[in-house]
Amino acid sequence: MTGSGERANDFGSAISKLVKYMKRWMPAIVVSMVIAAIGTVLQIVGPDMLKDMTNEISHGLPALVKGQPILGSIDMSAVVNIAWLLVFLYAGSFLLNMVQSQIMAVVTQRISQKMRSDISSKINRLPLRYYDSNSNGDVLSRVTNDVDAVSQTLNQSLGTLISAVTMFIGSLVMMFYNNWIMTLAAIASVIVGFGLMLLITSRSQKYFVAQQKDLGAINGHVDEVYSGHNVVKAYNASAQASRIFEGINEDLYSSAWKSQFLSGLMMPLMTFVGNLGYVVVCVVGAALAMNGTISFGVIVAFMMYIRLFTQPLSQFAQVFNNLQRTAAASERVFTFLAEPELGDESGKARQLSDVRGAVEFEHVNFSYVPGKPVIKDFSASVKAGQKVAIVGPTGAGKTTIVNLLMRFYDLNGGRILLDGIPTDSVPRSNVHEQFGMVLQDAWIFDGTIRENLAYSKKNVTDEQIEAACKAVGLDYFIRTLPQGYDTVLDDRTTLSEGQKQLLTIARAMIQDAPLLILDEATSSVDTRTEQLVQKAMDDLTVGRTSFVIAHRLSTIRDADLILVMKDGDIIESGTHEDLLTRNGFYADLYNSQFQTPA
Repeated sequence: MTGSGERANDFGSAISKLVKYMKRWMPAIVVSMVIAAIGTVLQIVGPDMLKDMTNEISHGLPALVKGQPILGSIDMSAVVNIAWLLVFLYAGSFLLNMVQSQIMAVVTQRISQKMRSDISSKINRLPLRYYDSNSNGDVLSRVTNDVDAVSQTLNQSLGTLISAVTMFIGSLVMMFYNNWIMTLAAIASVIVGFGLMLLITSRSQKYFVAQQKDLGAINGHVDEVYSGHNVVKAYNASAQASRIFEGINEDLYSSAWKSQFLSGLMMPLMTFVGNLGYVVVCVVGAALAMNGTISFGVIVAFMMYIRLFTQPLSQFAQVFNNLQRTAAASERVFTFLAEPELGDESGKARQLSDVRGAVEFEHVNFSYVPGKPVIKDFSASVKAGQKVAIVGPTGAGKTTIVNLLMRFYDLNGGRILLDGIPTDSVPRSNVHEQFGMVLQDAWIFDGTIRENLAYSKKNVTDEQIEAACKAVGLDYFIRTLPQGYDTVLDDRTTLSEGQKQLLTIARAMIQDAPLLILDEATSSVDTRTEQLVQKAMDDLTVGRTSFVIAHRLSTIRDADLILVMKDGDIIESGTHEDLLTRNGFYADLYNSQFQTPA
């Protein structure tokens, strides 16, 4: 019982959040609901009109039996008037339903648009810590599958729900108006259907939640395997990836068929209830007609009202199924939107300007997981314009130091100062403006070469772009492409990893920031290209403070300061010659790269 109550609370909470989210569009939704209700009322009046038409026709039957002309015994003008009135009623209902559908189509797409925009904005406000524990595919699933589920339900189910409620209540009222005995008989025939529908709905919600979760998991796995398919192939791990996929796919199959099976029971169940209602109405109506209690027209009307009365039941079932899926999907969206964000820095008026590039690390402490420190009491002083190399074994904390310098993560203790100003006293965006970055993984987006190079920087001239490309040795290659610098980089344009890296290096040159971060910037280029890039980097770093993370120690011999890290601490510091003279950890690292295996 507790589990059912919790699921009911989750469903109610998710729908409540969705209603609050739609507050801006509620006037349009209310208008749409009113229009849907009016259109449904016009349909409900129809059977009562048919009753009158049937009675007018039935009045002429005795005359026909006596051999009198039937046309003279039936008031055809009354029949025609009722027929035209029915035409206008049904045409009006059709037009109102069209207007309602148009309004809801616009509203639901606006809501979906806002959801996607909010998710996109949220992605930019989330700390990197979130992406350390969540797959890209799961985030993408929230943008696509979950938002689409909400959109479809709002568009298709909300108007249907209002129409169904109006139809159900209106049909019930009209049936009582015509004959209460037949109405009670019809109600008795559908009570069982209501009970079964509520039972199935309460049992199926957990499977809809599991379905959306499994859908996010399978998207995450496919995204990971697709983005790293070269590695998967190289390690002959296709079978393993397939096994993992099949496991997740089996979970999705299990939750999906259970949710769909239970929801699929609704239509056959409601069809049975409707047919049972027809039988009950015919039997009870015939008995009442033979006793003279009701006219024949009442039976005709009831035959239509029982259809209108049972039809909403199947619609309720379908709407509730859709609402359950929407509740699960919207909960995932709102859970994502409620994730802790980077702190609000709108109140920080202080700004970094005319930065020279002096950097001070004061007793910095940091851990990704509480209780497991990665950086421990890190202190270092870097003068403006110095070239600083950070070296050490894998996992020593080199990249973490750079991430902290960029304020991608908040410190657990200590301070980082830029020109004497603590970086946490100015907005993050202002800190980011002071750095150009070239990372190990070259990031290229769909767009022209020119757009990739001038990324996020305004008023970049063609001369600046070409000069940067010449400096890294890319200009000749780009000019051999069909559209030169206007060539679109997409899946059909093949670039080597080295060429992608050169593009990102040229991008950093164009940014012309006072500080540079080079994280294994030459790791993907050949030796000859490395020399060219190294020279370009040497020219670029003149007058700028630069932080270079390198495993290839031969590339940082000219660094003004080398910080040697191990287990989150600086264990040595100095120039290349000084560190070699000490014959310590750095000397061992350096010499190991030139030793010939025995």
